[in-house]
Amino acid sequence: MPRNHPAPTRRSFLGGAALASLALATGAGTANASSATRTSSWPTEIPLPNGFLPEGIAIGRRPYAYFGSRANGAVYRADLRTGEGTILYAGATGTITNGLKVDDHDGLLYLSSGSAGGAARIVDSRTGTLLATYQLTDPTGHFINDVVLLGDHAWFTDSYSAVLYGVPRGGTGDVRELPITGDWVQSATGISANGLVGTPDGKALIVVNGGRLYRVPLDTGEAVEITLSGTTALTNGDGLVRIGHTLYVVQNRLNQVSTLTLGPGATTATLTRTITDPRFNIPTTAAHFGNLLYVANAQLGLPTTPDTPFNSVAVDL
Repeated sequence: MPRNHPAPTRRSFLGGAALASLALATGAGTANASSATRTSSWPTEIPLPNGFLPEGIAIGRRPYAYFGSRANGAVYRADLRTGEGTILYAGATGTITNGLKVDDHDGLLYLSSGSAGGAARIVDSRTGTLLATYQLTDPTGHFINDVVLLGDHAWFTDSYSAVLYGVPRGGTGDVRELPITGDWVQSATGISANGLVGTPDGKALIVVNGGRLYRVPLDTGEAVEITLSGTTALTNGDGLVRIGHTLYVVQNRLNQVSTLTLGPGATTATLTRTITDPRFNIPTTAAHFGNLLYVANAQLGLPTTPDTPFNSVAVDL
């Protein structure tokens, strides 16, 4: 039977020095495969079930991609070598899976609930079994959007609130709540915090919000806006991917992925390249394996039916 966990309290606010050290010890980077991995013969388009309504994508060290569904919270697992896949986790009516990440250490999947329920779920990536549900905040009025693994926690954004939630990796322990202050500008009516990644030093999170990037230290939550060069804004910024000091920002309705180089301390970011592809169809999130970047074509805002086809496409890094 899956475990249910209550909402966090303010007294569980993060003590960041120990966590930052653990983040470095456990590897805060996002590399999941050698750049020499041979992917030239692999398919660069992965079909998803009709009507699936994908948004999140996760890839670990093994050549499998996991996609979350906005239709019913299901998770689809695809083999990157063949493009074939199957439903791993069936989800349930009235649930959503927005962002997701897979933990290579224990094979656990961390799922965010989007606008349905204010919760995070943990699923076994091998069996599809729901192992735990964490109630992060009130079921209504919140949008648990994306997730990243850093240190001993899986960190979740709430697009409707200036706070980050840290779910203990492995499913044991208390949820930690990190209010965001400093330069942060919270939208009064729409989505703010969206995609997030860890900084190269493992001491902070980079969060995209309203076309801007913010560095949010784990010890204080005091956000500092990252200075952009080569562009004034990352409009429609959604999912983030970091490989070393290179940051990829998916810009959904612009049908592009911006590539930026992070400066020392991740306080600056310089645009170096913009990736476009005619197969992009409002991509929301991305993940990489070897020399390929895979995006999930969400078709946000477009008319869809249960028979609408969906897919993920890959481009060269």
